[in-house]
Amino acid sequence: MTETTRLDDAHTAMQADLNDDAARLRFYERLADGELFLLLTEEPVGNDITPDIFELEGASFVLVFDREDRLAEFVGAPAPYAALPGRVIASMLAGQNIGLGVNLGVAPSSILIPSDALDWLADTLKSGPQQVEARIAEVHSPSAPETLIAALDAKLASAGGLASHACLAGVTYADGRKGHLLGFIDAVAGAENALAGAANEALTFSGLDAGEIDVGFFAGSDQVGGKLAALGVRFDLPAPQTPQRLAPVAPGSDPEKPPILK
Repeated sequence: MTETTRLDDAHTAMQADLNDDAARLRFYERLADGELFLLLTEEPVGNDITPDIFELEGASFVLVFDREDRLAEFVGAPAPYAALPGRVIASMLAGQNIGLGVNLGVAPSSILIPSDALDWLADTLKSGPQQVEARIAEVHSPSAPETLIAALDAKLASAGGLASHACLAGVTYADGRKGHLLGFIDAVAGAENALAGAANEALTFSGLDAGEIDVGFFAGSDQVGGKLAALGVRFDLPAPQTPQRLAPVAPGSDPEKPPILK
């Protein structure tokens, strides 16, 4: 197939300038956010899976693909796999001296990611925001760079259903400190940590040095929520999609999705 994916596009941008740290960070972000199909040695036993490990260029790698048909094209026969978010795979392999082979030989984003880079990704994804309390004295228009706004827009698109929307605005706190606040409006109960983590990752992968934003949660009827909506940049969170099947299956076992053979 000739259709490219978001991972393909991010890889192309990264390869266009290997000294562009922001492009490299965006590639890793796409890898972490996306669903990847991990090649297994056998069908799962309960919740246990056994990735197929390959020796390539003198190092160990597991193989993942960002589409089922790409995995089928690579294998050329039915094979067990598990569909997992990239962040879960990175966490699972961290510290085991195992790298990641992505879309090898079947897509523009074909790449070997060494184990130390995968360890870095897992560590980066583990770093979360810190909780503090502060009183807002004034809300004003944001002066955040477009890089951060674009990163937040892309990241929050994957947080559908966790809040009505979010607004980024400039704020001045009672102690005189100035900064930026990302306010989530009408967040689902229990989703606060996930939303704060998403905002933290957007900042991390935006490539901004020493950047910082605060995160808050407000009801749509709150006075602060109204000011954020009036003065800030709004991010609409899409409605949640119907969950897709995540259970490990073999390419070719679904008659509606025949495998592509070499």
